Amino acid sequence: MVGPEVLKESGEKMSKDAAKKKMYRKKEGEEASSSCLALPLEEDESFSSNYGDVKSAAGRRSWREAVEGKELTDVNNLVEEIVGSEVSIRGRVQNHRLVSKKLFVILRASGLAVQCVVEEARVGTSMLKFVKQLSHESIVELIGLVSLPKKPLTGRTQQVEIHVTKMYCISRSLPNLPLIVEDAARSEADIEKSVKDGKPAARVLQDTRLNNRVLDIRTPANQAIFRIQGQVQIAFREFLQSKGFLEIHTPKLMAGSSEGGSAVFRLDYKGQPACLAQSPQLHKQMAICGDMRRVFEVGPVFRAENSFTHRHLCEFVGLDVEMEIRMHYSEIMDLVDDLFPFIFTKIEERCPKELESVRKQHPFHSLKFLPQTLRLTFAEGIQMLKEAGMEVDPLGDLNTESEKKLGQLVLEKYKTEFYILHRYPSAVRPFYTMPCEDDSNYSNSFDVFIRGEEIMSGAQRIHDPEILEKRARECGIDVKTISTYIDAFRYGAPPHGGFGVGLERVVMLLCALDNIRMTSLFARDSRRLAP
Repeated sequence: MVGPEVLKESGEKMSKDAAKKKMYRKKEGEEASSSCLALPLEEDESFSSNYGDVKSAAGRRSWREAVEGKELTDVNNLVEEIVGSEVSIRGRVQNHRLVSKKLFVILRASGLAVQCVVEEARVGTSMLKFVKQLSHESIVELIGLVSLPKKPLTGRTQQVEIHVTKMYCISRSLPNLPLIVEDAARSEADIEKSVKDGKPAARVLQDTRLNNRVLDIRTPANQAIFRIQGQVQIAFREFLQSKGFLEIHTPKLMAGSSEGGSAVFRLDYKGQPACLAQSPQLHKQMAICGDMRRVFEVGPVFRAENSFTHRHLCEFVGLDVEMEIRMHYSEIMDLVDDLFPFIFTKIEERCPKELESVRKQHPFHSLKFLPQTLRLTFAEGIQMLKEAGMEVDPLGDLNTESEKKLGQLVLEKYKTEFYILHRYPSAVRPFYTMPCEDDSNYSNSFDVFIRGEEIMSGAQRIHDPEILEKRARECGIDVKTISTYIDAFRYGAPPHGGFGVGLERVVMLLCALDNIRMTSLFARDSRRLAP
């Protein structure tokens, strides 16, 4: 009857097991009320060392003995070629589902997911119970055999599964979480579908995500975003170093503002007034004056922005370049023309899986750009906007609406989402920007745009100290606070120029995301100073 069936499935002795199984069936499907529930005392001794919590001395001893001499296998390497192999892997319990006497556990690691199968007949009842009561997001290390399932798996990045023989809990998560990672990973299309189906899924709002960023960045899309961001920096460095540029690191504490204006964080520096650097501008120019010729920096930039928009941050990562110019500021644009298509191409080559992970939650098309980057003068851009019926100040700056519209017009006419707009009005550029020789109303400067939004400002700099001092005064800057900067040009300074670009904004627009906070690991905007 019952006895032979139990004996046939498990090969275990009857009396105690039959009673235990009856009890577990009654409680099947219920979550443990506490992550620290004690395990049943009557467990098969042959299985007792195959699982446990490393917080306990016994569990820690069993875990160390089990994993000794075994290398951890990255989840990314769980592929068909190693079917039949025993592996040891570590990850988070994303969820688990009990079907008959098998517990299917989805293990997630760095945005990747693999299905793990815990079979009662293989591991015993007590171990099954132990795994079942693990809270979501707990970190476990397990040992098991790689197997190929009969049917293709959906909702998993890996198309193999692990038949678990041993599992140890490394760190337990609280059972009640402020957000569920699966909810945070859901696409807008999936949410809308769930509403139509009458089973609305949870939508995690931006503030909830940012307040609980440690959980939010565990989603596959967010894991991918920051890997893409890392590759953008690598490609940026790789290209510039191949062109003879030297990486430098400039101070972030300054006596005076580096850009002028009011968007500066002021502080007391041991009794002296000081501020956080709005850019490495002044010091990278001083490096050129020190005969470094071609320099770049990757570092933090601070702007006391009052704007609370989708694209402004008070702290971001700046990618800055400065270089000697031989004849014309177009030499800087030539560098941009080569550098950014190089970055875009490398991201497509090196990050196909990451781009796909982002697209799964936030659908977008690859950036359209030309082999030779389009260059328009500011006046030409203004004319395109006027012809489209927009009123724009010919000597003023472009607002967000104008940028978006011009991006749309450029895409329609030139089939590109990446272009350069140059010869900006002098009135809207920083004090150190060189005016055009033929018309001082305009300057030897440029902005670069992706998908209708500005990502970069660049220009030739004034290298004459008298003109520089005059321009600083006109912009309301106390010349005494930047005297060492101006003095650097009194000792002979070559014509030079450069640009600065925000890393977070580049990644945001490259992936067509709608908010820069998604590409800032822990965002700092006009309202947020934590976490």
